[in-house]
Amino acid sequence: MFEAEKARAATWFRSLRDEIVTAFEALEDRHYGDAPAGRFELRETRRASDDGSDAGGGLMSVMRGGRVFEKVGVNVSEVHGHLGEAAQKAMAARGVPGIEQDPRFWASGISLVAHMQNPHVPAVHMNTRMFWTPNAWWFGGGSDLNPCIEYAEDTAHFHDVLRDHCASHDPDYYPRFKAWADEYFFIPHRGRARGVGGIFYDDLNTGDWEADFAFTQDVGRAFLPAFLGVVERRRDQPWTDADREVQLIHRGLYAEYNLVYDRGTKFGLATGHDANAVLMSLPPLAKWV
Repeated sequence: MFEAEKARAATWFRSLRDEIVTAFEALEDRHYGDAPAGRFELRETRRASDDGSDAGGGLMSVMRGGRVFEKVGVNVSEVHGHLGEAAQKAMAARGVPGIEQDPRFWASGISLVAHMQNPHVPAVHMNTRMFWTPNAWWFGGGSDLNPCIEYAEDTAHFHDVLRDHCASHDPDYYPRFKAWADEYFFIPHRGRARGVGGIFYDDLNTGDWEADFAFTQDVGRAFLPAFLGVVERRRDQPWTDADREVQLIHRGLYAEYNLVYDRGTKFGLATGHDANAVLMSLPPLAKWV
């Protein structure tokens, strides 16, 4: 049961990866610079299982030192196996039925984080995923913008695109998932958000798999028009050493969040997925005061 749905979801995440990678390399080609246009390096990843059996894996795609992107990763994965005791308890606490009696799972998704050369161009994060257990399934994901130097028009553009893509599915989705993102991407020990938000959702199961999958696809489709509009506006804007200092300090904030609070980072490391792929989100350089 659900084998066809799993296959469709995994295929979609892979096709979205291909579309984004192509768009980002085209952006590198359009941007004038002394450095060569950046290109993604690809590496297969595997999930480690306790007994050495096949537990799935994925594709890690990373571009470093490009004209526009200082570091960007676009990873896809499809993994399966048995959840450990800690993960079982965490999911049981979230209301996943039967997980402690039958800890089998399957998960597939795409995860993207981009750190930019120009401090005026914001960092960005996007992911979507499907999770299955013998007694439940759900979708999750979202995207959020992380500028070190904020521009109101950039924030408005990013949120407007997300709102439009949410609206065709449920008028409540954007306000509900924006509020969730504001709460989820908050850094308690700093008393502030890590960026200007976006949308975030998890445990999405309305009982209609097709509808929930269609919405998750549209969250993925919204990413390029939401982000590239901002990049095109800022990629040629002059910047100073002081701007770079602000960028590096803000990246420290981003790293703190991902290492301390991010649910996906914790899950990936706890379930034996390739550590380099899980930690792809970390910036190439950061600074703390």
